[in-house]
Amino acid sequence: MLRRTSWAQTLSAADFERARDGTIERLVPTGSYVCHKGEPVDHWHGVIEGLAKMSSDWATGKTASFTGIAAGGWFGEGSMLKDEPRRYDVVALRDTRVACMRRETFHWLLDHSIGFNRFIIHQINERLGLFIGLLESERLLDVDARVARTMAALFHPVLQPGMEARISISQEEVGYLAGVSRQRVNRALHTLQDAGFLTTEYGGITVIDLEGLRRFGG
Repeated sequence: MLRRTSWAQTLSAADFERARDGTIERLVPTGSYVCHKGEPVDHWHGVIEGLAKMSSDWATGKTASFTGIAAGGWFGEGSMLKDEPRRYDVVALRDTRVACMRRETFHWLLDHSIGFNRFIIHQINERLGLFIGLLESERLLDVDARVARTMAALFHPVLQPGMEARISISQEEVGYLAGVSRQRVNRALHTLQDAGFLTTEYGGITVIDLEGLRRFGG
């Protein structure tokens, strides 16, 4: 899995061995935390298999959902660059296998690999653009558009590389990512299907027009 990632392909054989030796794998059961708000940031994470949600849960019971991370997606590079506790939660929406690179290994690669540096800069820039778009949909657009942007984010070519047109995902999981009820997701998906952007079937969604999803409602 590590060898197939775009950042690993920029490394020399010796640097890749260093990265692999500094990375472990965890199995995170459904509903459990991949990482928790307020904890020390000790690892950079990549989803090998499964689906996770990045969010911020408050003592009031309110939750702000940021984005989903599917197989192939890496996250937490911004947190690794700062000396402060983690500012968000990541929860497994289904049983999820996660690669965890140690902080020391991450910073060693930053110090020794120009290719890894470029990947991290590109990754941070793309994530910033994604979050600005999601904030726009949250503030200015209706629920149908929010669901459309949530689905489009799962197919981001940089942050979610290697995604195929069909994703195995339930309406309940889409609701968790978009911050709306399953019933409202159902209505939104029918609207997007009628518009020709995607098709829904039992246990999954197939995206037909990714650019249309990104522009929907804007």
